[in-house]
Amino acid sequence: MEKGHHHHDSEDFAARIKACGVSEPVSTYLSRCAKFHSSPAPGLLIGAFMMDYALELLGAHPDEKLFAVCETPKCLPDAPQVITHITTGNGRLKVLPIGRFAITVNRASDKPTADAVRVYVDLEKIKQFPVIDAWFSNSPSFSKHTMGIALQEEIFRTGRKLLSYERVRVPVKIKESWKPVTCPSCGETVPDYMVVDGKCGACGPMKYYEKI
Repeated sequence: MEKGHHHHDSEDFAARIKACGVSEPVSTYLSRCAKFHSSPAPGLLIGAFMMDYALELLGAHPDEKLFAVCETPKCLPDAPQVITHITTGNGRLKVLPIGRFAITVNRASDKPTADAVRVYVDLEKIKQFPVIDAWFSNSPSFSKHTMGIALQEEIFRTGRKLLSYERVRVPVKIKESWKPVTCPSCGETVPDYMVVDGKCGACGPMKYYEKI
């Protein structure tokens, strides 16, 4: 894609956000998330509203040290990474391939558990919004080629209206000491707690490549 064309798309996207009445800080979140993700994926856009809602429910600021669990690997994990710097790399983001469109957010805790808020797409509420419902339910009636813009605009106008939340408690993982162990199969070292049946994961159940 040409640089100029992409710039025009970004301006067009920002104009749609404004025209649909999205206020700050969510309008900025939406633009930042779309740029990071490389496209304004619908799940990501809903994720931006979810994170904003979770922050409000926690009474938290985006720059606080927060933790999150995403219940789907599709699109949603990018929202906490962009908005709150909760990432897989800093160990504060856990992504579980459950398939539910939900995210749980909590503050740091020195106790075994932490109080958290779980924000999710409410399947009853979503029925009020036909385009989002058709997309979310993977209906044959939804076409991303002809309904993509309408879907974006319905998401912008709907905001939190399709979301619900619950107060939950999550376990807090305490950092444990570890020592390096050399795998007898490949000769590379891994932390001792990641050894599986005497070998590293790549020589066992997590093997993902063959040498050429």
